[in-house]
Parts: sequence; structure tokens; C-alpha cells
Amino acid sequence: MRWRRYFAALLVMVCVASLVHARNVDLSTVPQRNTVQLTIYNSEDLTLVRETRTVTFKKGNNPLQFSWANTLIDPTSVELKFLTQAGKLEVSDTTYPHDKPQMLYWNVKSGIDGEATIQITYFTSGITWSADYALIAGADETKVGLEGFVRVFNNSGEEYEDASVRLVVGKVNLVEKIAQLARISISDVSKLPQDQLTRRRSEVMTESIARGEAAAGTPMPSLAPQEKKIVKEGLSEYFIFSIDGTETIPNGWSKRLRSLEAKDVPVKIQYRYRPVEYGDQLVRMYLLTNDVPSKLGESPLPDGVFRVFRENGRGGLSYLTQQTLKYIPIGDKVELNLGQDPEVIFDLVKQKCWRENIWMVWNGGWIKRRVGDGAMAIDVNATVSGWDDHVLYGQRIRNYTSKPIEVEVRRSFDGDVTFLSDLPGLKLFDYRTPEFTVNVDPGKKEEFTFEALTRQGSSSKQNRVEIEKPK
Repeated sequence: MRWRRYFAALLVMVCVASLVHARNVDLSTVPQRNTVQLTIYNSEDLTLVRETRTVTFKKGNNPLQFSWANTLIDPTSVELKFLTQAGKLEVSDTTYPHDKPQMLYWNVKSGIDGEATIQITYFTSGITWSADYALIAGADETKVGLEGFVRVFNNSGEEYEDASVRLVVGKVNLVEKIAQLARISISDVSKLPQDQLTRRRSEVMTESIARGEAAAGTPMPSLAPQEKKIVKEGLSEYFIFSIDGTETIPNGWSKRLRSLEAKDVPVKIQYRYRPVEYGDQLVRMYLLTNDVPSKLGESPLPDGVFRVFRENGRGGLSYLTQQTLKYIPIGDKVELNLGQDPEVIFDLVKQKCWRENIWMVWNGGWIKRRVGDGAMAIDVNATVSGWDDHVLYGQRIRNYTSKPIEVEVRRSFDGDVTFLSDLPGLKLFDYRTPEFTVNVDPGKKEEFTFEALTRQGSSSKQNRVEIEKPK
């Protein structure tokens, strides 16, 4: 049996006839698991395993064997706890045999003859999970349906039958917590010996889970069969998804479980020009908000792949895009890039360039010259020191769709720049990026101009953009 690899109850019998002492219980019978719970931390490749079993003890010393051969169990994290008869059972010592490096023995001193429920906890590696989402927009693209799934992968070396599964979303700051636990500086954490680092890592994770469960009041789940669902519990900087019921996850296999289902989620369509994020192109976006008014917002959304479809009006679906998004906190937007739209044309034309306010050094002094329509004679002994460059841009947006569209434009400029425009709603996104939004009716075209004045050489005083209205 697989259980014999991991846990066996051994009887150390004194030489007394079993018929005379019938109340003594033979511990050689291998107990079965009562419950098993997996709490999976993706960011650390750690899974906290909790197993409960019913073991029969006799009065006196009872050796219990635990083995982790051919698995990825962390031996420094293995702990034994008595859930029943705790006042009458005690671990007197723990032994690690030299000839059996993947095994330990607990010597349990018992004051009873009878059964008790024990709990074994440990950390193992090799169990991970990933999230993916299916988003289907209606034909009018005003609302979407969103389904989320998690897939659990088991490559730990052990098979877990009828296990309750919990998935941790977010990160536990192990470096700072280990430093606090060890009372050393953060800079010295990496200098710890590997065995100490592993042990303290396990202690931190155990402590974090225990604190979170105490706040959330989370019991071990019932094994009663019921419809699968995922419960979200907020624990400080991370969340735990608890999958209702139990799942059998064989070693080398994976299981896909539903984590989210939301209907009629409002979606906004926006066109964006952001070269830093999307390249030199106008892209079409689906924007959703992870909040309660949008019928979401019960928890953060884990990192995952979004696959986006749209109803085509003929009873089928059209594939739009696939995109991997990072962790989305409650209240943040889900931003999906659908790529370029051939029905929206976005043109930028340089209409005029000129230079003025030229400063020169001549015979040890400064001379300011302005460049007019004609040529300017410059003394061969003069050196150009500073000047202003002007570029007048013309922006055209043509909407050939059947719906009005919103277009957001962000353009970044390097250097000491004045952005001259009377566009409504013009603002600075950051210190060098003007941002504005325009609306274009179906079948219409919008044209507008703006000017960028860049101070060069000695005329440049700062590295930022200022917005002004043209004179």
C-alpha cells in the first residue's frame, strides 16, 4: 500500500501474553487517512499538507514511523500533533536513523489504551496551480460573461486521495518575515545555511497560515459530497481560494476546477494610443473592473490567461484574442488588448517644423538671434549654444464603425518641452507624457493640431513637459 511509504504505526511490545492483557491494542495495523488538506503557495513552490488519522495506542511507549522516500517532502517541516486525547499522549523524542535518511521515528508516550486522532503537517514541493479565464462578449459588446478556472498539477511524488484543496493568491514576504523570526538583518538572510533557511521558511509559512486561519475561522472541510465551488478568504496581503468538497489528485496528473462564473459584466470599449505599452499603433481595448458593481470583486483575480470571444449573431463565437494578465487586485481594471481595428484609421502628420531663439557665443559674449523666413548670416567666430525647436502636428482619426468610439492618446516627449494645445481635457499622465481623450461619431472624422516646443542646448533648463494653451 502507498501509505506504507509514508506512515506506519509500529508496536513495541513487552513480553506479555496478549490473551492476559487483552486491552492492549496492536499498532501494527496500518491506519487510513481520515482527511488530507493541501494549501498550495505558487509563488514559493510550497504546499502545506495536513493529514489526520486515527491511531490505536497502548499504555507506555509507542514508536511511530514516518517516511518520505521518493517524494519532495521537506523533512525539517514534519510535525505531529494530537487532536484528541492530547492530555494523555506526548512525543518523548524524535529520531532520524542514519541508515534510513528519508525516515524518522516519533516515540509517543501514552497514558491510555485506545484510539486517538493525530495530525501530521509538512511542506512539500512539486504541487502547483495555474488560472485561466474564458470571456465571451455579446454581439453588441456592452456586457460579457466571465468564467475562471484553476488547474492543479501534482508532481510531488505522492498521490493525495479525497483531498481538500486551497490555493493561495498573492505573496507572503518571506525575506522580511524570516529576518523577524530569526532576529537578524534582512541583508544576512541569504547568508543563512541552507538547512536553517529551509527550516525558517517552513516556520514562516506555517505561522502565516495559522494566523490567517485564526482570523478567518477556517475548519477542516467536511468530506460530504456536494457541488464544487471556491470560497475566498482575505488574509492580509494574500487570499486563499478554498475549493469546496474533496478532489483526488494522482501524482503526475492535473485537475481543472471552476473558480469563477459571472454573467452580464459591464464592459467598456476604448481605443488607445500608448507607444510605450502597445507600440506605435492604435489598439482596441476591452475594459472591465474587478468590483462588486461589475458583479465581480469578491477577491483578487490570480495571474492567468484570458481567452476572449464574441458572439457573432449566427449562434457561434468569433475568437478575438488571448492575453496573459498579472494579479488583479479588488477594484483594479481588467485590460484586454484586442489589437488594431481596420475600421478605425489613426494618422499623425508633421505639418511644420521650425527653429527660433538661437543663442550664440561670440567674442566672449552672448548674442540672441531669431530665425526669420530668410537666411541668417552667422559670424564664423560665433558658436551656437541654445535654441528652440518647434513641431506642429496634425492628428486625424476616422471612424468607419457603426458605433461612436472613445480614443485616448498618450504621447511622451524627452527634454524641456512645452506642449501647446487647446484640446479639452488635456492633462499630464506623468512628468513627460501629455494625455487627452476625444470622441468620434460613427462614420465621422476628427482632426486637431498640437505643437511641441523643445528647448535645446543651453536653453534647456529641465527634463519635463509643461502644458500651455497656444497664444
